[in-house]
Parts: sequence; C-alpha cells; structure tokens
Amino acid sequence: MNEVNESKLEGKRLILAATIPILVMFVCWMLKILEISLDISFSHYGIYPRDFHSWTGLIMMPLIHGDIAHIAANTVAFIVLVTGVFYFYKEFALKILLYSWIFTGLLTWLIGREAYHIGASGLVYAFAGFIFLSGVLRNHIQLMAISLLVVFVYGSMIWGIFPIKPQMSWEGHLSGLVTGFCLAYIYRKQGPQRKIYTWDDDDDDNDTGVDGGSGSSHVSTTHKFFPEYDYKENE
Repeated sequence: MNEVNESKLEGKRLILAATIPILVMFVCWMLKILEISLDISFSHYGIYPRDFHSWTGLIMMPLIHGDIAHIAANTVAFIVLVTGVFYFYKEFALKILLYSWIFTGLLTWLIGREAYHIGASGLVYAFAGFIFLSGVLRNHIQLMAISLLVVFVYGSMIWGIFPIKPQMSWEGHLSGLVTGFCLAYIYRKQGPQRKIYTWDDDDDDNDTGVDGGSGSSHVSTTHKFFPEYDYKENE
C-alpha cells in the first residue's frame, strides 16, 4: 500500500514539474498558429543584437519560432529538460528558468550577429548545460546518471554552438550553454546533495577509523533515488 501511495505521489510531482514547461510551449504553439492563420510573422519581436529598441526580445525570443519544424524540434527537448529541473531541483527551479531566460537573451544580444534571433533552443541549451554540470559538481549518483543520459540523448547538440549553419543562431545556443553552466556552479550548494552518514563503532575498540585512530567514527555515503528527500538530515 505504501508503495502504491508513493508511486501516486511521485506521479503527481512529475505532473506538477511538467506544468510550467508545457504551458510555455503551449504559448509558443499558439503564437505560431496565429502567425500561420493571419499570414504574418512575429520574428521582428526577437532579439536584434546591440539594438536598444529590441529589448522586448529578451521576453519574446524563446516564444517565437521560424516555422513548424523549428518549434517541433524544440518542443520535446524543452519539456523534458525543464521538467527534469523542476522535478529534481524544485526549490529553485523557477529561478533557474527566469535567469536562463534573461541571461541567455542578454548574452545573445551582446555577441549575436546583426539579425533577429528567435526560438527556445537557447533555453534548451541552458537547461541541458545546467543538468549536466549540476550532476557532476554534486557527485550525486542519480543526478550524475541523469547527466550522462543528457549527454547520450542530446550530446550532438554540442555542434550547435559552432557557426556551421548560417541560418542557425549558434550565438543563442552558446549563450544558453554558458548560462546553464554558470547557474549550475552558482547553485551547486543548494538542492539535492550527496548524503554522508557517520556512526561510532563501539564493539571493536581496535578498529582503525578514517582518521587513523582506534575506535573512531566510520564514514559511509549513500544516495536516495529521489533527491528531493536529501535536503536536510534528521537529527
């Protein structure tokens, strides 16, 4: 019975974690449908680097896409990666989304070519970078496994930060990746951490502990599958 209840609880947490990324992509699709229906383009609401009249692009850039193929390519990756952050790093996931949105846009505005930069792919790179480096920095088994999964599934994205295709905003991709790495480092001490347990060995006074003395405390580490339980140790 407890396993069933825990399974239902985790299902609810997963649904809750997916709510915001799904809503964001819903807005993206509504804007694209509106463009197609009215035969117009919102591309000029994107970021135009070093143009002080394009500040609205900081908000609008991730919501606007060039065509159906563009938005379709971003939809699944965005929902999966952002859901992962909201599930495993729920205490500050909203901040990660907000800062990724703003600073990816700012960096693109600073380093981008003089053209309109649009699409959520910058955020996809930001969250991929955050998830990967966060797992590595925390030395947390489950989070590192997720990091490796991101590399396996989205590893080919690395080519997107190089100026290979003229029509692709590699500057936006690079800006997102740098932003994600920076946020992973800044928040490395918050959220799920590797657990460390200590106990006294009272039965064998001749045992050598971790500090070389006899009868001293032994140290062991363990990991829980759901790291949201790892925030605070019970005294």
